This record gives sequence, structure tokens and C-alpha cells, in this order.
Amino acid sequence: MSETATVSFRTDPKVKEEAKALYESMGMDLSTALNVFLRQSIRDNGMPFKITREQPESIEARRQTEAHEGRSFTSSESLMKDLMDA
Repeated sequence: MSETATVSFRTDPKVKEEAKALYESMGMDLSTALNVFLRQSIRDNGMPFKITREQPESIEARRQTEAHEGRSFTSSESLMKDLMDA
């Protein structure tokens, strides 16, 4: 009898390739990475990371950061003044 079981699941091809490249850079194949995930889930008795819905304000803040939008300040004093006036 085999010492392993086969698990099959569907995912987006781009996600698969990006994950494969990531884990290969860490010295693992996808099978090893998925086994690490499953074992950590068992150890944590749940998901091995916190699953949350991101707040719209956080999404907008990240968009502004990535687009280099928003205010900039020349000193910590001017930043603090702006924060206190908000």
C-alpha cells in the first residue's frame, strides 16, 4: 500500500506558476509547500494565518501609496500638525 495520498485541486494557471516560482526560490516544489501548509494548519488547529476582509480605507491608502499620490511633508512637525488638524 502507498504511503502517500493524492490530492487534486483547481487554481488559476498564473497563480500556480507564481507560487511554483516562489517556492522553487525557497528550495521547495509545490507538493512540499502544500504539505507544509497542511501540516501547519493541523498544528494551528485552523488556518495558519489570519483571514480578514480588508477595509476600503486600507485599499485606498495602498492605491495612493503605489501611485505616489497624497501629501508629503518636509518635517515631522508639519506631519503632526496635519494629523492633529484632521
